[in-house]
Amino acid sequence: QKLDTNSHKALKQKALWVRQKVLEMAVKSNSGHVTSAFSQTEMLVALYQGKILRYDPKEPKWEGRDRFILSKGQGGIGMYPILADAGYFPVEDLDHFVQRGSVLGVHAEWQTPGIEVLTGSLGHGLPIATGMAQAAINDNKDHLVFCFLGDAEIYEGSNWEAAIFAGHKGYENLVCIIDRNGQGVLGFTDDISGPSDGPCLNPLEDKFAAFGFDVRSIDGHNFDEIFKALSDIRNRKSRKPLMIISNTIKGKGAPAIENKRLWHYRVPKEDELKKTLEDLSLSEGAIKIK
Repeated sequence: QKLDTNSHKALKQKALWVRQKVLEMAVKSNSGHVTSAFSQTEMLVALYQGKILRYDPKEPKWEGRDRFILSKGQGGIGMYPILADAGYFPVEDLDHFVQRGSVLGVHAEWQTPGIEVLTGSLGHGLPIATGMAQAAINDNKDHLVFCFLGDAEIYEGSNWEAAIFAGHKGYENLVCIIDRNGQGVLGFTDDISGPSDGPCLNPLEDKFAAFGFDVRSIDGHNFDEIFKALSDIRNRKSRKPLMIISNTIKGKGAPAIENKRLWHYRVPKEDELKKTLEDLSLSEGAIKIK
């Protein structure tokens, strides 16, 4: 089904469908990072269904494609419905998430059509993307390299090593996006809903600007702001890499599990599942509990 990409209403409906599929996959398999997937949904829908990215699902390794790296590999369960809807593989394959023989793992892996690299170990996406940006320049190619990071992943020092290099080289073909949901495995990264459990990332905008990036901060659940931030990515006048800080809510779309620190690994069950189903406009019985 082709979307009217000018209709944000259609994109919002697509985002709801993605969240519904994520919940279904997680409950059936009792696996997956649901809240991590929910915070990234609107941005990924905009990139793929909103036709920001240049790609061809019939030829996943098409040389002219934009490179997209899901550095926050735990968001794989939220990436798979996007790729299936885009045509990389049948939607029915989502039913086999993490099952034996499936190429849909908990973390995104390169064997999956549409996935560029394995990102099971965090902190490597930006270094890889930086290398891809340089390779594109070496080969005189005009595709863009996108890197989608988690905010707690920024604690990894390899990101800052790559940021120094990218800023120094002025990779205008590098577009980075941070899913700024304020949480990681250990808890809150900044004082968003409670005391921080680790070093604060703020002021994150200033830090990346100091490293030589153009920085844009947006509401990552608002399609107007997302498209405005990405509207000029193919004709930017700046000789700097772009960093978009996408401020989001972990678990967005399901208030029963939104912004609660214990939900990073958990899958809704029983009463929690009932409430989450209601939040996502699904009836009881729509998903069978494993």
